[in-house]
Amino acid sequence: MQAGKKPTCKCANMQTPMIQEAESALIQGEILFVSLLTLAAAIAIIVQRVRVPYTVALVLAGVALSFFSNPFPDLLDAGSDLILAILVPPLLFEATLHIKWDKLRADLAPVLLLAIAGTLLGTFMVGGIVSWLTGVPILAALAFGALISATDPVAVIAFFRRLGVSKRLSMLVEGESLFNDGVAIVLFTMALSAITAGRIDASANGLFEALLEFGRVAMGGLMVGLVLGYIVSHLILKNVDDHLIETATTVALAFGAYVLAEHFHLSGILAVVAAGLIVGNIGSQNTSPTTKLTLDNFWEFLAFVANSMVFLLIGLEIEITDMELIPIMIAVMAVLVSRIVTVYGILGIYGHFHKRNPVPLPYQHVMFWGGMRGAISLALALALTAHNFGGDVVTMVAIRNMTFGVVLFTLLIQGTTIEYVIGKLGLAERPLSHLELQRRLARLHANRAGSDELQRLRDEGYLFRDVGEAMTTIYNQELEMHKQALRQHMQSFPELELEMFLQTRADVLKAERLSLTESLTRGFVSEQIYHELIHEADRKAAALEWVKEHRDLGPAYIEDEGGQDD
Repeated sequence: MQAGKKPTCKCANMQTPMIQEAESALIQGEILFVSLLTLAAAIAIIVQRVRVPYTVALVLAGVALSFFSNPFPDLLDAGSDLILAILVPPLLFEATLHIKWDKLRADLAPVLLLAIAGTLLGTFMVGGIVSWLTGVPILAALAFGALISATDPVAVIAFFRRLGVSKRLSMLVEGESLFNDGVAIVLFTMALSAITAGRIDASANGLFEALLEFGRVAMGGLMVGLVLGYIVSHLILKNVDDHLIETATTVALAFGAYVLAEHFHLSGILAVVAAGLIVGNIGSQNTSPTTKLTLDNFWEFLAFVANSMVFLLIGLEIEITDMELIPIMIAVMAVLVSRIVTVYGILGIYGHFHKRNPVPLPYQHVMFWGGMRGAISLALALALTAHNFGGDVVTMVAIRNMTFGVVLFTLLIQGTTIEYVIGKLGLAERPLSHLELQRRLARLHANRAGSDELQRLRDEGYLFRDVGEAMTTIYNQELEMHKQALRQHMQSFPELELEMFLQTRADVLKAERLSLTESLTRGFVSEQIYHELIHEADRKAAALEWVKEHRDLGPAYIEDEGGQDD
């Protein structure tokens, strides 16, 4: 070595391309995320103006994206573990936050029967039919049967809320979906493990061991979630009064429960479900109204992002021009047949042994036709790689295409006709008086807008005085007529007065909250006073939500219980 010459190390030169490649992948991932999030926001804006459920609009956007090539094909090759760990926990945790145990407990038996027995039956029925008629290997077909058994109630529940459908029917649909998601993912994981092993042991001993393994994985995951959820609810949510810290803790809980359970080879998905149930039923009762609102808003946003990403990413991965129609039609037929057997068969048997509280047949019709597939099924399909099938790309693509085809059918056909089915079955409990109220309010609002515009034209000198006065007189007469009609309608249906009061009160509270935020921004109040008044507004909003939930129990009950709360 020559004197004065510093030794050189090739390490930095060797690492530079690797670092650059990693940075390039990170930037590409960020570009993809921002692009898809922007597209999701645009779709949400359009949906506000078009009467279409958001999930239906998303699947249409996925179809549109499938005509374009994926600009970042390598970004989704991270494997199933990462896809599931990132996208699925927010979807499930947000759903469980709103499931109330006291309402679920009344119908827990049929819910668990559908979620466990129904998912098992559906997995084997769909897998068997698809393998028999399409030639997909039986283990791969069972994996498809498992992933497609996860129902998605998002679009259905949106119709339920608008139509005023029975709370029991809503709980049956939401409860089944909540638990069958976890069961479906456990079966999906076991099917992939069987593919790796190369066989399924169909002997009695082998099936018994598989059943024990299923129970171990499922119950172990539930226990992990229950313990972690209880710890967070009692140590953090009960003792820390800071909405940011408490929200951050629930994020750590949702993803941490998944990771911890998976580390011990248990069901991370069921751990998330159990943790969410505990937080929704115990933790949220220990928090302030401000924290509860923050939690609801934050997790609603996170679920919105995850839901949007799944639908749009699968659109990028699918080559719709290469999709074969026959396998998709077979898959749709298999899903519908299995749904008929599981819903009518299981609930029929349940009703035979529980004659005091059977699930009515009209409810079963809605549960059959409303058994749509969505984000969870797509996330599982998106998580598949050729490595899961021993390098068989053809099988992987076939399962992805069939999944997308089934989701497309259920959302576009079933999702757009379920409202008609509910109406024909007479399950829309919102009476015609509500529709007439909306009609009369709309007429009154339109007349007021026309009168305001007429006054503006008069003030700016665009109308002659006598013409303006004549038109103003006509509008005032019509306005008085609409007011009188609305007053008579309210007198005929006194229960509508509470509905109008609750809606008006909710709108006023939102305006108050926005005003407080504006006062802080403009420096009119200090942060201390702002937080004090925000907490006060949130307590009023929480009380209003309580009244909305219990208004069916009667005014006397609301006054008694509400007075105790105050």
